[in-house]
Amino acid sequence: PIVLRWTLGSRRSLIGRTFLILEDGAEASVVEELVAADGMEPGVQALFSATTEIRLGARARLAMASLQELGPDHVVFQQRRADIGEAADLRWALAQLGGRLVRSRVDNVLAGDRSTVEQVEIVFGGEDQLHDLTSYTRHVGRDTTGQLLSKGVLLDRARSYMKGLIQIEKTAIGTDSYLGEFGMNLSKHARAVAVPSLEIDQPDCRRAAHSSSVGPIDETQLFYLESRGIGPDEARKFIVLGFLEPVVVRVPLEEAQDRLRDAL
Repeated sequence: PIVLRWTLGSRRSLIGRTFLILEDGAEASVVEELVAADGMEPGVQALFSATTEIRLGARARLAMASLQELGPDHVVFQQRRADIGEAADLRWALAQLGGRLVRSRVDNVLAGDRSTVEQVEIVFGGEDQLHDLTSYTRHVGRDTTGQLLSKGVLLDRARSYMKGLIQIEKTAIGTDSYLGEFGMNLSKHARAVAVPSLEIDQPDCRRAAHSSSVGPIDETQLFYLESRGIGPDEARKFIVLGFLEPVVVRVPLEEAQDRLRDAL
């Protein structure tokens, strides 16, 4: 895959803009890495602000992974927009691990007939981290497909807000779209909020659905693993890693997958 790496240190502002344009029939895999520079000064803030614009021609295919592992004093603002052409396919795999404050927005426009988007985003937060994630998906063409999933795991006093909206316009006959948002709190002081929404102007859909839940680790799963001789801490680790694995396996670079598993 093509690898884009952004490195941010202390007392810095880094502003980026990325264009990814795939013409008809083109195919690519991209891994974006956001990492902290060596020798970070504790307690000193820095800012990362970036936009990504994607345009897919007819029958184009793009796998786009983004791993955000910035420092504990970094403030992050990201906006991504994708215009998806006829029979084109876009696969998002987004991981938010670092940053003191993270605000992210993803806009997908399924303009072409038979276009597809699959978006999986995970959050792993601790201490006082705040993650505010928003996703908008517009179905414009006929027979389009959208599969959107957001998952968050929170420790300590971390907070996450996952907000998603699917819009099915009058022209979007035969739409199949799903939006799921799920949070797992590992501390009594952690807070996760999930707000999925639908706006449907075309009743002739194959599927238009959403779901959400927020809660602690399932005690039944813990009991099952502990009954097989696995200790409580190790059992929690297995459950959390399994909960977040959908993003990890979609990263199109093996060493990035391994690093992400280690970080989690």
